[in-house]
Amino acid sequence: MLEIEKLSYAYPDGHIAIREIDLKINDGESVALVGANGAGKSSLFKLIIGISQIKEGSIKIGDLSVEKKTLKDVRKKVGMVFQNPDDQLFMTKVYDDIAFGPRNELLSDEEVEERVNNALEMLGVTHLRDRMPHRLSGGEKRVIAIASVLSMNPQIILFDEPTSFLDPSARRNVINTLEKLEMTKIIATHDLDMALDICDRVIILHHGSVFADGKTDDILLNEELLLGCHLELPFCMQKRKVRKQDSDK
Repeated sequence: MLEIEKLSYAYPDGHIAIREIDLKINDGESVALVGANGAGKSSLFKLIIGISQIKEGSIKIGDLSVEKKTLKDVRKKVGMVFQNPDDQLFMTKVYDDIAFGPRNELLSDEEVEERVNNALEMLGVTHLRDRMPHRLSGGEKRVIAIASVLSMNPQIILFDEPTSFLDPSARRNVINTLEKLEMTKIIATHDLDMALDICDRVIILHHGSVFADGKTDDILLNEELLLGCHLELPFCMQKRKVRKQDSDK
């Protein structure tokens, strides 16, 4: 379980990014974290993963508190897939990128091999094992970035805009990949159609606070609620609405 209590955070320039957030996310949940630009999504992720230091409130992963002295253990439990996979892939072979984390844990060569193979097989990309990451397509890079996190066997994975800048085919492949993952997933996204497809729950952040939290359909099909925090209905619902208006004329 991820438990956040009375969490607030301000940047050194005084900008308040997170305001009194209380959240509980249970094991195995698939949660979309949505909100307009500047709502606090990235700031919250940085606090969960320990990139930013918590000064007010608390975050717990199970019984483990997120704090400076526990960061090594926190990052074994929580992995993050960045928006730009080039920030995550830096080795000359796909295998070595996926093996990087387990090798840093000083696992045996046999254990590293098993972790890498399991991640590749789970995502159906064993054919990319010996490729050079910089020669992969954008969608392939996203999937390999996910595999590099999976090889650490995390309990929770944070995804930052996993479908951004992808063509329709690559986007669908990444969505299918996310659907395969059974651990807790928290997906920061502007892709509300994707959230509608694969997430059980939606949390809306607005000006650093939790504006709404509930079942996906209850949140993403409520146009008035979405407009109140500068969001729109998913495109599929907008099209349905237009078709209905046309048929009513």
